[in-house]
Amino acid sequence: MSEADIKRAAALLRGGGVVAFPTETVYGLGAIAFDPHAVARIFEIKQRPFFDPLIVHILDPAMLETVAHAPSPAARILMERFWPGPLTLVLRRRPTLPPIVTSGLDTVAVRMPSHPVARALLTATGAPLAAPSANAFGRLSPTRATHVEAMLGKRVDFVIDGGPTTLGIESTILRCDDTAVLLRAGAIPIEEIEAAIGPVQLPDHGAPVLAPGGLAHHYAPMTPLRLIEPSSVPTADRAPAAVLAFDETFEGYAAQRVLAPNGDLRAAAAYFFEALHELDALQVQRIDAQPLPERDLGFAMNDRLRRAAH
Repeated sequence: MSEADIKRAAALLRGGGVVAFPTETVYGLGAIAFDPHAVARIFEIKQRPFFDPLIVHILDPAMLETVAHAPSPAARILMERFWPGPLTLVLRRRPTLPPIVTSGLDTVAVRMPSHPVARALLTATGAPLAAPSANAFGRLSPTRATHVEAMLGKRVDFVIDGGPTTLGIESTILRCDDTAVLLRAGAIPIEEIEAAIGPVQLPDHGAPVLAPGGLAHHYAPMTPLRLIEPSSVPTADRAPAAVLAFDETFEGYAAQRVLAPNGDLRAAAAYFFEALHELDALQVQRIDAQPLPERDLGFAMNDRLRRAAH
């Protein structure tokens, strides 16, 4: 990545283009949020349904004011604690924001990324960017520029290669008005959120989709995946499959990836999508994914595995 890449990408965005860029979580596919025609191209490129709202990335509080009304006191506490960073807040949207960005909802999902490339691009563009993950809809999130290129190819006007992402898992999404509701588990554990503002409600899975990543089937590799304890799989059934394990190895599988031999959930999250991309490329019969500890970042990774296996 160079300064010339940032200038080129910003010029493309201002001209109605769609650009992929790294954030601290995963790579995003961005267009200027106030350009409905460019935003429509995001849906077209990803083959994303229009009822699934997008996250808007902002640089600073001034840019926030252009897309959302004043946040609640609890939301302000979270902004001060976690922004810039991997927290997305669902706020009341400004009527000037095109409805295509929010799927017609009166709320908008907003976050302030900390990645230097994302921030440099927002600075150079001078406008908020609507940017979901830069992958085909429902498939594995990209943590490298090569993942974007393999899935989306020349449909994207430009891909800024900022190397592998550092966190490797998407942002935590929270609606925070009269009550705080977790809409998507992510890179900030719910325990840290609750330490800042108190108890947070879990989502009602029968409710309308208010944030990205809320569909039952999502984050899936092309290879069929099942969420299962590998030690329970008979040895004879392991040979045609690969295994995604947390911190131990399992004999008899055609291939395996161990997310964190030392049991570190943060290291596991950083390698999570990368490992799934690697296993998916092997064209095995299936992937057996071991459940992670149901705490901290393990909660977010298990959420993605359950949706991938749905």
